[in-house]
Amino acid sequence: MLLKLCLELYLLVFYVTFWVRSDNEEKCHEFTDLNIHNAIVGTGLNVQLLLYTRENSNCAGNLNAENSTAFTYLNVTRKTIFIIHGYRPTGAPPVWLNSTVQRLLYIQDMNIILVDWNRGATTVIYHHAAGKTKAVANILKALIDDMLLQGASLDSIYMIGVSLGAHISGFVGKMYNGSIGRITGLDPAGPLFNGQPPEERLDHTDAQFVDVIHSDIDGLGYRENLGHIDFYPNGGTDQPGCPTTILSGSEYFKCDHQRSVFLYLSTLTESCSITTYPCESYRDYRIGKCADCKEFLPMTCPVLGFNADKWKDYLVAKIPPVTKAFFDTSTKKPFCIFHYFLDFITWSTKTRRAYITIKLMSSNGAITESKLDRDAATFEQYKEVSLLAKFDEDFETISRIFVTFTTGSIIGPKYKLRVLRMRLRPLTNQNRQILCRYDFVLLENIEMEFVPITCENTNL
Repeated sequence: MLLKLCLELYLLVFYVTFWVRSDNEEKCHEFTDLNIHNAIVGTGLNVQLLLYTRENSNCAGNLNAENSTAFTYLNVTRKTIFIIHGYRPTGAPPVWLNSTVQRLLYIQDMNIILVDWNRGATTVIYHHAAGKTKAVANILKALIDDMLLQGASLDSIYMIGVSLGAHISGFVGKMYNGSIGRITGLDPAGPLFNGQPPEERLDHTDAQFVDVIHSDIDGLGYRENLGHIDFYPNGGTDQPGCPTTILSGSEYFKCDHQRSVFLYLSTLTESCSITTYPCESYRDYRIGKCADCKEFLPMTCPVLGFNADKWKDYLVAKIPPVTKAFFDTSTKKPFCIFHYFLDFITWSTKTRRAYITIKLMSSNGAITESKLDRDAATFEQYKEVSLLAKFDEDFETISRIFVTFTTGSIIGPKYKLRVLRMRLRPLTNQNRQILCRYDFVLLENIEMEFVPITCENTNL
């Protein structure tokens, strides 16, 4: 009887231990969720390295937890992406985390390591968070060193850093003398880093390929070039769709800064590809000086985001190995716009400086508009002027074109613009037809409607 009781007790302990252990093994780790109280009192640095793969895409394992089973999912022969967030003044998890992880795993079977340093980044004193960036980098180096011992390659390491996370990525890259595969900096933090030497911030020497998106260079972001290619959406300052007054609350401060993340996210879908244009300045891009991308032939103009490394060999080989690229976006996701050249040959005897607005109508009556009102065009007799027009939509068939020209003068006479030929050339989707109209007069501030025709084979 005693033996039976002891056996039953042993089995009970075994099953309890088994189920507790199994429960611990199956536990899903989540990003640290803090609040404003934590930000006020401050937090010590405590990093979670949350691993996602296609085998555990909805249940993160913690690679630095004691007795972690997460390593069973870590295949060091695959590409490994580290995602590193930045300063968290309120302690709330970034809203873009899950989307980024899931979209990357959809694209490729790889290791996604979410670097959760929220305990450390959460503080109302930005300097305190910035001061912990090198400590986070040291923690990441320890993990990478362990992965290398297991057979990983530095070529397969890709770090995506947001704000302060971009500089953390740079610090990690420096520890390996720039041998890691790639770093993407999403609006690297400017405060405390602007003007610092390369060893104190992200730099193009920190990885084999470094690409950077600058979306808030006049606020929270870093202004100057940091990578082999630096992308400046909408010139890198005010992003379309973001609040323009402080009355909008916190969104006024963070929207431009966060736009870099959402632009990168949009490149992880198949809805559109964001083409960019290497150029000396944003103005040169706007007036169409940099639309041919001749230096990248036979390749096309570089694209933003995950696939930017397809241009790696061209960009790294440049001397100096730094390139600025500009592009405009729409106000909402997926932010894509479509470029056309609008060419004019005029026969007015007097030179006119004027602005153009053009609308396109599809075969089903939808309309998209481009206002070329930031830079005045100079129209001279028999001299061709090419304007870069940008539309939120790209119609397969254009049934009507509406054009308005204005000198911008409120008072004074109304002018005419005599046009010998107007031509609409698709740049984004070059398989579209080139459309023309010939021999007409534009009256200032009067919208003119045209039925476009296929261009004639002419030398005009």
